[in-house]
Amino acid sequence: MKRTLMFVAAALVVIGAINYVTASGRASARTAGPATETRRPDVVAAAPGLVEAVSEEIRVGAQIGGQLREVRVEEGDTVARGQVIAVVANDEYRARVVSAEATLRLREADARRIHNGARSQERRDAEAALHEAAAVLDNATADVSRKRELFTETVISRAELDAAEQQLGVARAKADSARERLSLVDEGAREEDRDHADADVALARAAVAEAQALLEKTYIRSPIDGTVFRKFRRAGESVSTQFDSPVVTLADRSRIRVRVDVDEADVARLHVGQPAYVTADAFGDRRFTGHIVRVGQMLGRKNVRTDEPTERVDTKILETLVELDAARELPLGLRVQAFLLQE
Repeated sequence: MKRTLMFVAAALVVIGAINYVTASGRASARTAGPATETRRPDVVAAAPGLVEAVSEEIRVGAQIGGQLREVRVEEGDTVARGQVIAVVANDEYRARVVSAEATLRLREADARRIHNGARSQERRDAEAALHEAAAVLDNATADVSRKRELFTETVISRAELDAAEQQLGVARAKADSARERLSLVDEGAREEDRDHADADVALARAAVAEAQALLEKTYIRSPIDGTVFRKFRRAGESVSTQFDSPVVTLADRSRIRVRVDVDEADVARLHVGQPAYVTADAFGDRRFTGHIVRVGQMLGRKNVRTDEPTERVDTKILETLVELDAARELPLGLRVQAFLLQE
């Protein structure tokens, strides 16, 4: 009986110790950080946060695989939107553009020739050919008439008359051909020929645009006005679109924000525009003021971890963004303590 009572007492002691540690861990997770500062009466919530740029961190990579010919920036450089950061070797793509542009010029020349029709020299040549054919026809006609009279008088044979009539038929056919050629020159190209020529020009222009687009992909440009924070690749190294291989990371530091993990017990006290300030161990008692610009819509797991061994990692939090008024000296990724104030 005594042994049973001893076991029960020991179990109660263990359970009490577990509850104490759990309660201490929860309190530590919710109040981690303010230990260095007494909470003001107007502070409605305090939570850890991480400093980030307004653009967050942007990993800039290549749109096409290949070897980097040059990387034009270094860490800490300021870049403008659209500025070339790096160039992938592109001799092949340049050649494609030159070839496509040459093909386009040929197609445009063919189209102009078809639309403009025959040149004045061709028209004069066709007219001269018709006049010549008409003269030959007149001579052949007169020759047949004369030989028919001679055949009637039995001066020439039937074979000679047949030969003359044959020559007349040939002359008449040549005259008809010359007349049709002149008519064709005067009328110009058919509608379907003009449409075909225009379609060839459109295809050639599309080929040029495609070649130029591929060439443009070899230029890695900055998507924002910002600062280079990390440089991962150098000239001579290869990049690929098959896996994540950024050349640099950028961020816009024109405005600094803090992503705060607000405990679920405090979410009812949050709203956009609410004043706040943050502190960081590295900056002592200095306060960086700001206001809430976004309140999350769904609870999630903690993003900011402290060094407390008793910290609970399964605590539900609501991500809240605080934009700071002036905090350019805060490095990105710095852990801070945020204090959300009552208005």
